[in-house]
Amino acid sequence: MTKTEPFRVLFEDNHLLVVNKASGVLVQGDETGDIPLVELCKEYIKQKYNKPGAVFLGVVHRLDRPVSGVVVLARTSKSLERMNALFREKETEKTYYAIVSSKPPKSEDTLVHWLLKDEKKNKTTAFKKETLGALRSELRYKVIASATGCWLLQVNPVTGRPHQIRVQLASIGCVIRGDIKYGDDQPTDNGSIYLHARRLSFVHPVKKEPVTFEASVPDMGLWKYFPE
Repeated sequence: MTKTEPFRVLFEDNHLLVVNKASGVLVQGDETGDIPLVELCKEYIKQKYNKPGAVFLGVVHRLDRPVSGVVVLARTSKSLERMNALFREKETEKTYYAIVSSKPPKSEDTLVHWLLKDEKKNKTTAFKKETLGALRSELRYKVIASATGCWLLQVNPVTGRPHQIRVQLASIGCVIRGDIKYGDDQPTDNGSIYLHARRLSFVHPVKKEPVTFEASVPDMGLWKYFPE
């Protein structure tokens, strides 16, 4: 994906549109007024299929703005309802890649924290013990490569909490490169962080067949030291 492409289509049928989102692109609109991914994808469908009127496209899940990778959008209300159920019931398998600035204490491990998000500050805090208002959060990680004083981790979140991977890795001293919100001291030129939604697997909501979608990592920065 080039720096100018907001997304690249990985898969599309009558029910789903799956894309590789570039870092810096919102999934849904916010107070910034920037054009979000869902609207860009609606315009893509409108133009490709010469559709008159409004295009339906439902947001199934989100990635933080500075994160790149796989995003699934639903093209019908039925697909949206079924995909929402798959995510709610944890019937999806998500794999992320993260480049961190410190070697993890173990080559692979399971992390459990209780996470509490401050909506006003848009920042999440991790607690080691059960805490009032905080949600139990779990992920698995393993080190898969190292280069230039950085480590590439494969991360599989079991739960899906806001900023979960970012704050849980930071809590063990493994801050994601570029993530100044959670402790890195060197922001990237474009505001991205080195976290990428690499792979997503689930059962197709209509065809009922297992599907897996993979998004290539950005062709820039530290990612170049970790060829796929």
